[in-house]
Amino acid sequence: MSTETMNPSTDDFASMFEDSAAASTLQEGRVVPATVVAITGDNLILDVGLKVEGRVALKEFMLEEEQPKPGDIVEVFLERIENLMGEAVLSRDKARREESWIKLEDSYNKDEPVKGAISGRVKGGFTVDLGGVNAFLPGSQVDIRPVRDVGPLMGEVQPFAILKLDRARGNIVVSRRAILEESRAEQRAEIVEAMNEGDVRDGVVKNITDYGAFVDLGGIDGLLHVTDMSWKRINHPSQVVNVGDTVKVQIIKVNEETQRISLGMKQLEADPWEGIESKYLIGTRLPGVVTNITDYGAFVELEDGVEGLIHVSEMSWTKKNVHPGKIVSTTQEVLVEVLDVDSEKRRISLGLKQTQDNPWSAFLGDHPPGTEVEGEVRGITEFGLFIGLGPELDGMVHINDISWDVPGEQAIANFNKGDQVRAKVLDVDTEKERISLGIKQLSGDPMSDLDVRRGDTVTCTVSEVTSGGIEVQFGDPAMTAFVRRSDLSRDRSEQRPERFSVGDKIDAKVTQMDKASRRVSVSIKALEISEEQEAVKQYGSADSGASLGDILGAALASGDDKETSDKVTETPDEIDEDDN
Repeated sequence: MSTETMNPSTDDFASMFEDSAAASTLQEGRVVPATVVAITGDNLILDVGLKVEGRVALKEFMLEEEQPKPGDIVEVFLERIENLMGEAVLSRDKARREESWIKLEDSYNKDEPVKGAISGRVKGGFTVDLGGVNAFLPGSQVDIRPVRDVGPLMGEVQPFAILKLDRARGNIVVSRRAILEESRAEQRAEIVEAMNEGDVRDGVVKNITDYGAFVDLGGIDGLLHVTDMSWKRINHPSQVVNVGDTVKVQIIKVNEETQRISLGMKQLEADPWEGIESKYLIGTRLPGVVTNITDYGAFVELEDGVEGLIHVSEMSWTKKNVHPGKIVSTTQEVLVEVLDVDSEKRRISLGLKQTQDNPWSAFLGDHPPGTEVEGEVRGITEFGLFIGLGPELDGMVHINDISWDVPGEQAIANFNKGDQVRAKVLDVDTEKERISLGIKQLSGDPMSDLDVRRGDTVTCTVSEVTSGGIEVQFGDPAMTAFVRRSDLSRDRSEQRPERFSVGDKIDAKVTQMDKASRRVSVSIKALEISEEQEAVKQYGSADSGASLGDILGAALASGDDKETSDKVTETPDEIDEDDN
């Protein structure tokens, strides 16, 4: 060994120090610059310093814009400084991946889009190559609308937005939809700004819903609502337009904040409701077609875009509480009459029954009040009987018009559904559609025909015996009256109803007659008091010394049968008071 080798000079120490410092800059797991020394076959020989060389496959530089040549400096990833062969382990792909991560982090922090290409399909989405780094593209983030075929997008370099980046886990989530929405929003803003209400444009129908159709106006969609498609009634938009149709529409409203555009087609046509009141005068009869039936009536089309409503109450004179569908049907042609026109609310009230004969007026013409009719009992209620007067009309016999003598509740119990009865027409109200009938009016009023006055003596026949008195009948026609227990006799011991039997003939005095309430009161007691007073007057007085029996005996012996009932001077109330 030479003395120079054993004793290095100061320059040698300086060179060794520089080599040591350079070596300290070389750290495994980092990107380092390297000089292309030579190209041998499919490899590049690279010098990373300290005379340390390594090999990198030439194919790792295929993505470079320019292929490296000897003397060029390239960046590679230093995996190991020296392997078993004494060479450095280098990688251009890993260096490029490191560069990509740095750029991606910078773009993510600045919220900038990155370039990439869809490279494959995985569960739930796709993989995207972002310059050596793979990212995940969820299926929902491919496009604004669901995409059935992603084939045309595969391998195409395009911008993506980074939604999530985690370098430690090597996880990146990107979105193509966010880029499209941002671009679309900018386009929409420009298009909306250029639109004015009232503009007429051509568009293409892209989608149809139950409430309308979406029309593409060239970069932005507008809604054509079903009510703005035509002046006439439309049940579904598909009756007017189909997907793919080119339509001419008018811009009705533009909302710059929400960028929503409302469109209309009927606005391009004349409004059929203008001057409608002069066209459809009240009382005019005209034909129409039933277009729709509801629970409350039926809509009738009078002309294109003009419909009127026949309310259920205006459909039939006689069919009440019936669904309109049982009277008319859709597409049926009907003759209607205009009842009312409201141009502001765009409403026309129509009548169907007005074009037909009013059965109530016809009945009145054929059966004026006083006419006798016959019909079947169709209904019985607590307030009367309903009598059928033909296939459509009913008349009502009020409970008070059934019988002169029997109370209404009892009289109505004598009838059953299906009974044939005769009655007299009392009144016909065509406006309220009512016919009033009476059964008792078929016979004369016994109160009016009864030739009896208060104070008269009448011969009665006992018809019923009760604990409170007896019921009697008298006169022709027969009149019913009730004799109270206290009026059965002047003698209290004789005021016993059980001493009478049904069919017995008795004389009694009429003490009260009320034609309004149809009440007649008779009293045996009043008759006895009246006869006594008459006998005293004719045959004696209280101070003559004759007994009452003598006076009555003389009166009976005289055979005087003169009527004395008209000379009663006491009222029934006074008689009761004296008796008590």
